[in-house]
Formats: sequence, C-alpha cells, structure tokens
Amino acid sequence: MRSFFSGMGYLGRGLRLWITSPRLMLLGAIPAVLVGALYAAGIVLVALNLDAIAGWATPFAQGWTEPWRTDIRVLGSVALIGGVVLLAVFTFAAVTLAVGDPFYERIWRATEKSFGSDPGDTGLPWWRSVLGGIRLFATTALLGLLLFAGGFIPIVGQTVVPVLGALVGGWFLAVELCGFAFDSRGIDLADRRRMLAARRSRTLGFGVLTYLLFLVPFAAVVIMPAAVAGATKLARDSLPVVE
Repeated sequence: MRSFFSGMGYLGRGLRLWITSPRLMLLGAIPAVLVGALYAAGIVLVALNLDAIAGWATPFAQGWTEPWRTDIRVLGSVALIGGVVLLAVFTFAAVTLAVGDPFYERIWRATEKSFGSDPGDTGLPWWRSVLGGIRLFATTALLGLLLFAGGFIPIVGQTVVPVLGALVGGWFLAVELCGFAFDSRGIDLADRRRMLAARRSRTLGFGVLTYLLFLVPFAAVVIMPAAVAGATKLARDSLPVVE
C-alpha cells in the first residue's frame, strides 16, 4: 500500500507546476477545455434525445403493457447515459493528448529539464508513436464497453465492476500519459507497459487517483496538464538504472 500512496504523490508533484509555471499549465488546460466541451456537448445531445433513442433501441417493447414498457426504456436510457460517460472517461486522456500534443510536449520537456535532462528528439518514429496511441485508444475503449456491460450483472455490477473500472482505467491512463517520456527514449508501447508493470502498485496509485479526479466535473481541466508532468516523473523513475 505504501507504493500505491507514493504513486499518488506523482500527481501532487505535477499540481505544483500550477504555482511554479502557471502560464505553461494554462496552455495545457486549453486542449482539456476544448475536448471537455466537445464531450459535454455530446452527452447533453444524447440526454436530450434519450426518449427517441430508447424507443429506437427497444422496438421489442412496443407492444408491452405498462409499466413494463416504460421500465425497460428507463433502464435503457440510464444504461445509455452511463455507457457514454464511461466511454468518455476512458478515452478523454487519449483524445486530449492527441489534440493538445504541442502543448503537452512543452509541459513534458519542461518537466524533463527541471530534473536536469532533455532526451531531445531522438525517439520512436512518428508512425510508431501514432500506431501505439491508436492501439492504446482501441484497447481502453473496448475495455470500457466491457465494463459497462458488466455493470448490468446484479450485485457484481454495483460493487466489483466500479472497482475494476477504476483499476483498469487508472492503469491505461498512466500508460497513456507516460507516452511522451517513453517515446522520446525510443521505448515502444510493449516495453512501456513492462517497465510500468515492474512497479505496478506505484503506477496504479498515480493512475487511479487521476482517473477518479477525471470523474469530477471540470476537474480534468486542472488535472490534465498536471498529470502529464507527474507521469513524466513516474516514467523517469520506471526506467532502468542506467538512464
């Protein structure tokens, strides 16, 4: 548990940059605001059309008597909103990093320099970084949908699944956020996972805390740039001793 809580401390280190480098962090907040607004608009759009969507998704209930027809459509509406929100949380970091790549690269590089080194630009070829990002995005989206489906299992869906969601979401979030530091050193996605897995408890501490804070409305705007800085330090500490 000590390693888990020490992993949470990496996010705290990133948050300090809001005091020491406020301009840099404000730049990092811009992509989070844009993506957050886009996601919020999508969720609102779905919410405004819940009745129509629920009716379209449950044609089999058209001939049912009340209250069964209404009950199944209410359940479907709740499930749809829950699925959209869960998918948004699981994919937010990947989309925001892609949109705000130049901004977050500046935060990553400034963090590296604060620790006395700068890997430069001799990292993975751009296409390998993009391919790794797509694979990670697809994996997290798929797992998010599976966990969403698991939420309908009685008892398990209300107890085990939320915990699994935080652990799985936190793990992949940490792997995603560490991308700048690892890619710049020529370390691909498979080796990135292996190095972080060697310190799994610490990685989960950082990732789970970040994931849970992303669930708080508007918190991601402040947390996202801090998470990039914290992940940079986490990645550095996960490198072989020869680094």
